[in-house]
Amino acid sequence: MSPEAQDKERLRAQEARLRAVWELPSGWRYFSNVNNQVVGVWYTAASFGFFLFAGALALIMRAQLAVPGNDLVSAGTYNQLYTLHGTVMMFLFAVPIFEAVAILILPQMLAARDLPFPRLSAFGFWCFIIGGVFVAGSIFFDAAPDGGWFMYPPLSTNLETAGIGADIWLLGLSFIEIASIAAAVELIVGVLKCRPPGMRINLMPLYCWYVLIVGGMILFAFPPLIAGDILFELERLAGWPFFDAKRGGDPVLWQHLFWIFGHPEVYIIFLPSIALLAMIVPTFAQRPILGYGWIVLAAVGTGFLSFGLWAHHMFAIGLPAISAGFFSAASEAVAIPTGVQIFVFVATLLAGRVIFAIPMLFATGALAIFVFGGLTGVMVALAPFDWQAHDSYFVVAHLHYTLIGGMLFPLLAGVYYFHPFITGYMLSEKLGRWAFWLMFAGFNIAFLPMHFTGLRGMPRRVFTYPDDLGWNVLNLVSTAGAYLMAAGVLVFVLDVLRPPRFKRRAPANPWRAGTLEWTAGDPSEPWGIRCVPPVTSRYPLWQQKGLAEEIAAGRFYLPDAEEGKRETMVTGVLDAEPIQVLRVPHDSFQPMIAAVLVGGCFIAATFHWWAAAAASGIAGIAALMVWLWTGTAVIPEKPAKPVGMGEVLPLYASGSLSVGWWAMFITMVGDGTAFLSLVFGYFYYWTIHPVFPPEHAAGPGLAYPLAATGATLAAWALMLSARAANDADRPGMLRLALAGSTVLGLAGAVLLLLGPWTTRLDPTRHAYDAIVWVLVLWASLHNAVGALMQLYCLARSFAGRLTRTHDIDLRNVVLYWHFAAITALVTGAVIALFPLAN
Repeated sequence: MSPEAQDKERLRAQEARLRAVWELPSGWRYFSNVNNQVVGVWYTAASFGFFLFAGALALIMRAQLAVPGNDLVSAGTYNQLYTLHGTVMMFLFAVPIFEAVAILILPQMLAARDLPFPRLSAFGFWCFIIGGVFVAGSIFFDAAPDGGWFMYPPLSTNLETAGIGADIWLLGLSFIEIASIAAAVELIVGVLKCRPPGMRINLMPLYCWYVLIVGGMILFAFPPLIAGDILFELERLAGWPFFDAKRGGDPVLWQHLFWIFGHPEVYIIFLPSIALLAMIVPTFAQRPILGYGWIVLAAVGTGFLSFGLWAHHMFAIGLPAISAGFFSAASEAVAIPTGVQIFVFVATLLAGRVIFAIPMLFATGALAIFVFGGLTGVMVALAPFDWQAHDSYFVVAHLHYTLIGGMLFPLLAGVYYFHPFITGYMLSEKLGRWAFWLMFAGFNIAFLPMHFTGLRGMPRRVFTYPDDLGWNVLNLVSTAGAYLMAAGVLVFVLDVLRPPRFKRRAPANPWRAGTLEWTAGDPSEPWGIRCVPPVTSRYPLWQQKGLAEEIAAGRFYLPDAEEGKRETMVTGVLDAEPIQVLRVPHDSFQPMIAAVLVGGCFIAATFHWWAAAAASGIAGIAALMVWLWTGTAVIPEKPAKPVGMGEVLPLYASGSLSVGWWAMFITMVGDGTAFLSLVFGYFYYWTIHPVFPPEHAAGPGLAYPLAATGATLAAWALMLSARAANDADRPGMLRLALAGSTVLGLAGAVLLLLGPWTTRLDPTRHAYDAIVWVLVLWASLHNAVGALMQLYCLARSFAGRLTRTHDIDLRNVVLYWHFAAITALVTGAVIALFPLAN
């Protein structure tokens, strides 16, 4: 057999083994799929489905407002429509679609077979779809939330003015937020640890930079909302008065917690869409992006500054002048890094030869609309102007110019751009132009008049208006524009849903792009990229000649699947040096089962079915433990394997070399942010009360909080001893330290609870009592979860799955206890010592 024939036979055998390993399940087992490419398609399709649902709600609202005195829907129904429209667009479309698209395209962009936690992505998807259907479907039972997508108290906390819809909003979205944080963990670890060898952090595609930045923003933005949701639901459920001014609470605290999340969320929505433009613009300019370093710094600056703007949503509540001035200046300042990104795109287009294909058409429209929205954003950032325009249709117009231009149009550009990569088929050029111009014209006809409607005094969130205020024509024009835009969306949907036989087959790399995702080959092949190449440039397909052909020939890393396992490569955080071959889990129903059970706990709690909620929650925890036991930290059959190009890599890694350690660290950063949000609530009450704690409250005392802190710190110290014993290969000492740490951790939890219990702090009496109890419960719960983790490690040790060389579980749990100890220390100091300082 000739060398050429041998080479072809080798390739066929390798591809057959890869196909067998990565083959997608069929029939009813299709829903056990955890392949990120498939889960990404599901996620994207579901997010677009929620977008269409929210758009239909908006069309009903516009029909109601087309003429004065209309009675198409009642006031109550209209309240549900606008609340659910905003909720679905923000929580079920704008953020999830970023995570869905990233999960879909990131593996190939990083030349990775898969991201490190495919089952986590699947779990997040099922959480998203269950929570989304629960929240969105409530309107069909006249039970939808009706307090606005921001749910301001006291109207929303009052059981008489807000029915079960408020609980559906709170618990449903809390469940959905699990999906968002799960996806953020997956994406951050994927970008940091799954890049191809040689792709240093300064060589990453810009899309990866934006994913990393936005994932970090999610970790700091979503937890304050989760903390607020906890306080909100405790007030509705148990009467704890966090937002009741009569009992020491303050509804403005909710506004702070909500908008600390809410304004960064605007940039969490905006930056991923800019990331799509950062891939599209260089491709259609046929040259590398100008100012790579500048655009990265601008994206980081935008993300950082976005956390200093939240109170510009609160100018009208009567902020002190110095606060209004600070937040106004910060709101103006964020325009600088945003402008840098826009100017980089314009400069790249001017320096290249622009091809105005459909993706570029949508990208240009996006830039035009967003710049206009940014200009009105500068206007409302000025407190005196905001006082006039606040809660008027001017703000509605500004919001939609920013989000439609900054998010929807770039997203549609990305759909046209990546559709050949995902399906192997091209979308229609003719239908694409029709869709663009209908949407572009319809959008401007709908929302441009709203600026004038608002300046003429029309408040937002009204379901009708009188005939003599001069708003009639403007509202009718806006309604006509909304339906024209809907026609464009319909054309787009029909184009995407056309059967493949009516679409043109896409050639390889149809846009002649320079990034690695376009080497993936036939989209029907389940393995993603054929092999993992070394990367030495930002646009490998342009700057590393012949790379695509060598990848197809399997001449780089991981060209085969000899052991019949799904594998991807783990590399260093900064320089992407090869570290490990990671065995990723195969398909399983476990993520779906766990999501259904955990979701059942949230849904049952909404209707106060406490027994069912407890049973579902316990079963959910059990399902998660089974998932962890069988699907993570699997001990390989050999310590290392050759991966090609003369390299041999280990099959197991722990500590900071492992992806699991990074996932735990990132998760606990988000957890710590939620905890600090609760601590913020404690000190917020101190700032608004002349006497805090109130005179009636003795506080939790010194003895129990300090004893609890001491017990928790001792538990943490014993975990360090357990790690040292394991490193010394002393399993008996390891198990003894784990058992002792478990006892001390649980003792710390009990002692924390005894503090406010023995001093008779009543959480229904005053906000001080309630916030102390929340901090104590939070820290105690973390000790209890830590004890569960310690028992898990103990069981792994007795089962022979936790040893000196296979210790990833132990090192991750030690990392968790670092955060648990800090939580207990801060809790003890705040509730026991801070009143003494007062």
